[in-house]
Amino acid sequence: MNPKTTNVINSISLIIMGLWGFIDVSSPTALIPTMFGVLIFSCFLLSKRNEKLNKIFSHIAILLTLLILFALIVTRLPKSIDDGDIGLLRVLIMITTSSLSIIIFIKSFITARYN
Repeated sequence: MNPKTTNVINSISLIIMGLWGFIDVSSPTALIPTMFGVLIFSCFLLSKRNEKLNKIFSHIAILLTLLILFALIVTRLPKSIDDGDIGLLRVLIMITTSSLSIIIFIKSFITARYN
């Protein structure tokens, strides 16, 4: 799996899970992952449009992914564990896709560094 594919999967996951959370709880803060997903997907589209800026947009995407992953783990996960409802599943899906995306990005950065 390449970084662009995981980037798209992660952004779509964040968008869908954020919208689902907003519909479920009607809280505007549930749209935060959606906003991050849109920004990450925008990085993908912009890097595809201009290959010279691919490196910059990749780094921006990984930074946004790290930020949302940190926010999910530190703030949202403990609350979802306490509630124990379907929100926990949403949070776990977002954490899993974000973690996978970070691992693939770091792997590609290391490979690019040695090539």
